[in-house]
Amino acid sequence: MIWMLWQFLAGWAAEMSALTWLAVAFVAAILEVTVPHFGSAFISIGAIAAAGVAYLGFGPAAQLITFIVVLSVSLLTLRSGLVARLAGRGVPSRTDQMIGRAGVVTHEIDPATGTGRVNVGGEDWAARSAGPLEVGSKIRVVAADGIVLEVTRT
Repeated sequence: MIWMLWQFLAGWAAEMSALTWLAVAFVAAILEVTVPHFGSAFISIGAIAAAGVAYLGFGPAAQLITFIVVLSVSLLTLRSGLVARLAGRGVPSRTDQMIGRAGVVTHEIDPATGTGRVNVGGEDWAARSAGPLEVGSKIRVVAADGIVLEVTRT
């Protein structure tokens, strides 16, 4: 009789422990969806693994170790790839559109001082070149460094 009671209580404790881990996983999943943090999903993964270990009847130490190991491994292996895939390129630069376009020098470009201005697509831009360029020279944009266009003579 006592053995049966012990078996019942051990089974009940394992189920309650598994349900507790599943509740942690559920709360972490809700946090992941509602808060733009991108970290709670890994807590959910670890908690689900710990719930599986608890359901199999292992003790709290094994559950906690499983949770920590699965959480750490999933963070290390999955996070960087998912962030890179979901993040996208970011904010596009205005100067990216200028590369390859033609323009004209409006203020002499002096490579020694790094000064000069060009007009590309009807817009005035700071510019630099490997060699000096006079006002009125036709140019082509070959690169951009921030808001400074790098140009060559055409």
